[in-house]
Amino acid sequence: MSAFIASPIAVSTSASPAIAEEAQRRAQTDDATQVSEDDDQHASEVTGPTRADGTPLAPEEIQYLEQLKQTDRAVRQHEMAHQIAGGPYTGGASYEYEVGPDGKRYAVAGEVPIDYGPVPGDPQATVEKMQTVIAAALAPADPSPKDYQVAAQARQYLLEAKLEAALEQSQMNQARNAGAATSPPEQAA
Repeated sequence: MSAFIASPIAVSTSASPAIAEEAQRRAQTDDATQVSEDDDQHASEVTGPTRADGTPLAPEEIQYLEQLKQTDRAVRQHEMAHQIAGGPYTGGASYEYEVGPDGKRYAVAGEVPIDYGPVPGDPQATVEKMQTVIAAALAPADPSPKDYQVAAQARQYLLEAKLEAALEQSQMNQARNAGAATSPPEQAA
């Protein structure tokens, strides 16, 4: 079973400083259409932001463009936090884009597929997997409602797997105790 963890349009940075730093680093290099901050700053110093045809943007367009850039960074960091924390259980992020007044595409929403199904026949592996899935779903500082749903389902599978593991352990202990009770006492040498 898999789910998509979708991020909201406006997201804050990750809760874990290490995840936040890694997500920010990867988000900045993730999409070739994203303009580097140095190029933006240089363009702003020379003539200010412009449309694709080179004409200058109006002040309200510049403000909107800055909001798009901020949203783009936040969405990419949010999705990267899921990927980093989820490791082998997550897939690649996909994004919804909006074209800014400068003609470039900016991510305004995103999602990361995550496999949150139990491991059949192996409750201990399921426990370990669900702990990773929960961490991945809640990795961003501002998880979306879908993120909370995935974490809740993973917690349910986690509890079921812990119960199954406890039952298996109990059955093994009973069998061991029953075997010890039926074996003949050892004779002293």
